[in-house]
Amino acid sequence: MSFKIAIIGAGSVGFTKKLFTDILCVPEFQDVEFALTDMSEHNLQMIKQILDTIVSSNKLPTRVTATTNRREALTGARYVISCVRVGGLEAYADDIRIPLKYGIDQCVGDTICAGGILYGQRNIPVILDFCKDIREVAEPGAKFLNYANPMAMNTWAAIEYGKVDTVGLCHGVQHGAEQIAEVLGAKSPSELDYICSGINHQTWFVDLKLNGRKIGKDELVAAFEAHPVFSQQEKLRIDVLKRFGVYSTESNGHLSEYLPWYRKRPDEITKWIDMSDWIHGETGGYLRHSTETRNWFETEFPQFLESASKPIDRAKRSNEHASHILEALETGRVYRGHFNLKNNGIITNLPADAIIESPGFVDRFGINMVSGITIPEACAATCMASINVQRMSVHAAISGDIDLLKLAVLHDPLVGAVATPEEVWQMVDEMVVAQARWLPQYADAIPAAKERLAKSTVKTRDWAGAARRNVRSIDELRAEKAALKQAV
Repeated sequence: MSFKIAIIGAGSVGFTKKLFTDILCVPEFQDVEFALTDMSEHNLQMIKQILDTIVSSNKLPTRVTATTNRREALTGARYVISCVRVGGLEAYADDIRIPLKYGIDQCVGDTICAGGILYGQRNIPVILDFCKDIREVAEPGAKFLNYANPMAMNTWAAIEYGKVDTVGLCHGVQHGAEQIAEVLGAKSPSELDYICSGINHQTWFVDLKLNGRKIGKDELVAAFEAHPVFSQQEKLRIDVLKRFGVYSTESNGHLSEYLPWYRKRPDEITKWIDMSDWIHGETGGYLRHSTETRNWFETEFPQFLESASKPIDRAKRSNEHASHILEALETGRVYRGHFNLKNNGIITNLPADAIIESPGFVDRFGINMVSGITIPEACAATCMASINVQRMSVHAAISGDIDLLKLAVLHDPLVGAVATPEEVWQMVDEMVVAQARWLPQYADAIPAAKERLAKSTVKTRDWAGAARRNVRSIDELRAEKAALKQAV
């Protein structure tokens, strides 16, 4: 088979390499063309070197091109994959730093909460530019696979306003299932059969069977509490399981910032998180991790290039959905996964316009979702709070209405648990002004926001958060890696 796959944001080097090797694990796909595009010529050239090395080492006919001209990359593409981070680490640092001045402590800040909402404001105008290019120059009927966060907002905008065939993809469901399989003593995650449904990053394992045997709440709680690692790393997640009766897909740190109960008091935060890794709730944990990963990659690039010379091992194909979806669409081999699409009755007790994440099957006829799923009322209530914030955020990003943006942030569960309306109004002004270069839709609102900030009497504080770690140097990372290798 010969067709073109465009990857926007291909400078996300590690993730692009994973998607690339996954796709080449499909025997029929070795003759495809990959068109890489990114704003950073430097990052593009690094990833192209890696992918070219994989191609030559495996003696494949695969073609790899790289350009900063997005339309050129998208021309004739049958599939477009997005893994962009608009504003990069610079804007992301403001997503964490500014809310901390108002007492809002985020672990990740890329889905909702103050950081995730502003992330969406930066992304959505760019997503719509992608969609315009796809409509105009890609292969007719091209499919847009969005991996970029905030997943629900980006996918919502692409479907409703971009008018492109779009599916949002994430790996939270797979990771949650791996955890459950481990605590239940399964030999392989494949022994676990499950239905997982909700919205991205708030998806719930509403039905679990291990080798055909139904797994109930009490057995699952006992299994997690008995696990020597997860019992410490997932304390908040286990507490939600006890109260809601079902397990959440999302990590301890992520889940903590979507709810109004666990991160609103600094002295309470440390009770629910674990500092062994960023994903378990550390303040600004993903920002630190992303910064360290970028620094590490720049320094250790020769080693990454050397590893690319090894043969592709099809047994190590990852569980990221993209390659499996493409395989199913092109070959007809059926794939079952969890996908982000507009609800329209798939989940009975969530709004029709919401972007939900739920099970579906893929074959030559497309993505076919399982409809008529009803999630537990507590899960639906939690999802509804986020959906309402997402809807307002998308509409604000489309219209450039700063008042609607402030209302969206005000209604965020964690923000509302911590900040007053006056504080929220000032915080949004401060974030919009700081990120003005990535927010063209708010250009007319920026001058007035600056004037309000100059006259404001709302007090802020210089606060690093309840559980902040410093970014480690390359030497520190290298020493820790060596020590871990020696311990093993």
